[in-house]
Amino acid sequence: MNVGSPRQPKVVAVPSAFPIMTSTAVMSIAPVEQKSASTDELTEVDVPWITLVWNDPVNLMSYVTFVFQSYFGYSKSKAERLMMDVHVKGRAVVSTGARERMETDTEALQGYGLWATFQKDD
Repeated sequence: MNVGSPRQPKVVAVPSAFPIMTSTAVMSIAPVEQKSASTDELTEVDVPWITLVWNDPVNLMSYVTFVFQSYFGYSKSKAERLMMDVHVKGRAVVSTGARERMETDTEALQGYGLWATFQKDD
């Protein structure tokens, strides 16, 4: 061994299961894999929703007609036709569209005292 020569660093093999971290290493908290929406989830968004008004023993037929005209702006004949569906068939679809809009319509009709629900259109 030569006294004046610098000493060579010793190389040590480290198993890959134990990575060596240095002070300059940057760790990310970002997920390695991101979930993407499947085509089934995308098509469900396009499915229309409906607002239903159900028959009840409390509200008069004239009042139900008034609510349909006032809230939806339906003509008297359309409002009466929907009211008769509620009365005879037990329910009527009074609006269709996006879920958020059907939630709004349902809450408004419930505010008028009508029995209303919303659901996906079959």
